[in-house]
Amino acid sequence: MTDYLWTRPDSDPVATLLLAHGAGATMDSAFMTRLATSLEAEGIAVARFEFAYMAARRTGGAKRPPPKADKLIGEFQTALQGILKDTPGPILVGGKSMGGRVAAMLAGGSSLPPRVLGVTCFGFPFHPDGKPEGEWRLAPLQESKRPIQLLQGDRDPFGSKKELDGITLPDHVAIHYLEDGNHDFGPRGKSPATLASNIQDAAKATATFARKLTGA
Repeated sequence: MTDYLWTRPDSDPVATLLLAHGAGATMDSAFMTRLATSLEAEGIAVARFEFAYMAARRTGGAKRPPPKADKLIGEFQTALQGILKDTPGPILVGGKSMGGRVAAMLAGGSSLPPRVLGVTCFGFPFHPDGKPEGEWRLAPLQESKRPIQLLQGDRDPFGSKKELDGITLPDHVAIHYLEDGNHDFGPRGKSPATLASNIQDAAKATATFARKLTGA
């Protein structure tokens, strides 16, 4: 049984986002909590969950690296089934970094329920950290059967704006850049943006994406 950490607005949400964590931080990390709170303020209900390898660390399990992303699709699918069973209304799937990559992989399958309208990825790992000459992970984006929105820092070392301006993505993939943001959306001190403003910007863009998909 999947354990969810809920953040819900007081009124009926525009949509519910099933949100997975990144490779190294828990579902209740500072970033995930700030993001969920900002999404809630924009009318998005957020259900966070953890993959088994991360949940095991809470009970004294070894701090092993995560499995390969494709090995986590089944766990995401199980978490989604629980949300579909117990939660009405439109659904988005997404995640931070690796979690977003797994969500995009899930959206490439043939059995995604119609209530799942789109995918949101917060800091998509296009390539290994700081290594654009490495393998690019474009297949999940290209093969998705749902619209995808990427919330990406301008200078994300896993895929910066400068790098992404040189590639072509499918029409169903949109990128919203966060000013001077790194992989966790944080800008440099000289930037007029702040971490808080970038997270808020990402939440607003996600709500706009959800309203477009739902026709709200």
